[in-house]
Amino acid sequence: QVQLVESGGGLVQPGGSLRLSCAASGSIFVPNSLNWYRQAPGKQRELVATITSGGITDYADSVKGRFTISRVNAKNTVFLQMNSLKPEDTAVYYCNAEYYIGTSHRAYWGQGTQVTVSS
Repeated sequence: QVQLVESGGGLVQPGGSLRLSCAASGSIFVPNSLNWYRQAPGKQRELVATITSGGITDYADSVKGRFTISRVNAKNTVFLQMNSLKPEDTAVYYCNAEYYIGTSHRAYWGQGTQVTVSS
């Protein structure tokens, strides 16, 4: 069973930075994509950033130019560097790993880490 363990959330002032980490364990396969989602109170979960095993990245428009996603395949670890944080970035951030093995698709989620941007 794949497990995702996140770390790095916390309280930061507007304009500040945080770095989230997520380590995937329990599979011999490299995730096809590693993704960060977030969910603010009263809102739907949204995709923030994604990175494929080949290093292709994509971002939500709201975070482009401020957030950077990266991964270390050898360690099945993904990072989200968040700069110039805004109060509207406040949410629980979730790590997600997608595996496509043959015709099988599996998705796994971390437990979530709280990010609060407030003065």
